[in-house]
Amino acid sequence: MVRFEGVSMRYGRAPETLKDISFSLRQGSFHFLTGASGAGKSSLLKLIYLAHRASRGRVELFGRDISLLHAQDLPFVRRRIGVVFQEFRLLDHLSVFDNAALPLRILKRKPATYREDVAELLTWVGLGDRMHALPATLSGGEKQRLAIARAVVDRPDILLADEPTGNVDPAMSLRLLRLFVELNRLGTTVLIATHDEDMVARAGRPALRLHDGRLLGAEATP
Repeated sequence: MVRFEGVSMRYGRAPETLKDISFSLRQGSFHFLTGASGAGKSSLLKLIYLAHRASRGRVELFGRDISLLHAQDLPFVRRRIGVVFQEFRLLDHLSVFDNAALPLRILKRKPATYREDVAELLTWVGLGDRMHALPATLSGGEKQRLAIARAVVDRPDILLADEPTGNVDPAMSLRLLRLFVELNRLGTTVLIATHDEDMVARAGRPALRLHDGRLLGAEATP
């Protein structure tokens, strides 16, 4: 699903943020991406969801070298990837329900085919009683949960999550982790960037560890 071969990345003329990164994620795998703040976790995710290009090296998604993709192909590739951003990126003029259902609306699904599923998902993430609210009325933790619901609602081929439990309490963190595990069980490849080592330990999944822009390796968590 994802392959990096000798990948480096920089912003403008700044020093490289990522340096000679090589790894691969097979279909249906579940990994964490860990490292201190500034280690390069968010930058690595940006390369996967095509928000930035590598300065050197090769990035493959779904078996295709992304440097060879035509511009018209990029939206179709992005639609196969669900992303939980740190800054949420909710649409303020849409309700909680409509924000969560947005990926399905983009796919031109009829509301009657997804209304119950979206409502059930919002209930699972603790927003069942806020479905008609606007994002401006939500707390930071509620916005985080809504962003997660939107990212997983159409069961993407790849789910990328950048600190997805940073604004929620431990009980909700565990519940969201179970949601990611269930999505992975259904076939989605999951990569979660986090500095929460307790969550990594609880999940018992392998971790890719970044330090100063370099990948230290994959490590199975006991």
